[in-house]
Amino acid sequence: MYHNPVLLEACLEGLALKESGTYVDVTFGGGGHTKAILDAIGRDGKVIAFDQDEDAIENSWEDERLIFIHQNFTYLQRFLRFHKIEKVDGILADLGVSSHQLDTPTRGFSTRFDGPLDMRMSSSEGTSAKDVINSYTKEQLSDILYQYGELTNARKIASRIVERRDENPIETTLELANLLRPLVPAKIQHKVLAQIFQALRIEVNQELEALKSLLEQSAEVLNHNGRLCVISYHSLEDRLVKRFIQYGCFENEPEKDEFGRSYKPLKKVGNMTLPKDIEIQNNKRARSAKLRIAEKI
Repeated sequence: MYHNPVLLEACLEGLALKESGTYVDVTFGGGGHTKAILDAIGRDGKVIAFDQDEDAIENSWEDERLIFIHQNFTYLQRFLRFHKIEKVDGILADLGVSSHQLDTPTRGFSTRFDGPLDMRMSSSEGTSAKDVINSYTKEQLSDILYQYGELTNARKIASRIVERRDENPIETTLELANLLRPLVPAKIQHKVLAQIFQALRIEVNQELEALKSLLEQSAEVLNHNGRLCVISYHSLEDRLVKRFIQYGCFENEPEKDEFGRSYKPLKKVGNMTLPKDIEIQNNKRARSAKLRIAEKI
């Protein structure tokens, strides 16, 4: 297993594990969280693990209590029904890119290596970052960079990309990074390039729409008092999680019935949890992690 699980103890505590409970790890990765859950529950318990990444399949192992599903977590309800599971006692989501994906140059997630502009969570299907960079209009690129990267100079970045690709297609991570470095002051280059790559990755994988779908489905499939634990890594994700827990929706105000009561499927459990300094020292990926926990009402 290549996964060093983030905020592990807080997640296990947040799930309020039961000996014979049924749990879902929607982001299996290297299997670290799943293994810890299985170690903590009894032989009548069960974990359903989702991951669309082909590399994650190799990290699965034989355990009669484990069901591994090679799919995106947007298919949560569909596969629970397929396995005749109506409700679950807990759902864990560790969002973002795994350390393995970041450290594998051919996946194209990081500016640290030269590799193809891919960024797909599932490398066998969907639109790649190369497709986005070389086919989207300047306006589309600008919108993505502004909305998903929160970049104030999104238009300038988009213009530079379009100018260069008119000469030759942009095909690799370093090619893109080196093209855009002159637009950014040296002292913040790493941060801004990370925001650019984040924006492209979110678009390629439709991550925010997938997260919305997961949150809505979680509210449907959790048992009464079942727990939802979500680890997010940037403000766009965290905002959606926080708002859904608080209001049961993502935009505007929640609908109210004739008595002025709004429908809230979840309630907040505790406060947001951040990693401790020792965990960040041992696992740099944890430095931006935020864990929110909710309980089905």
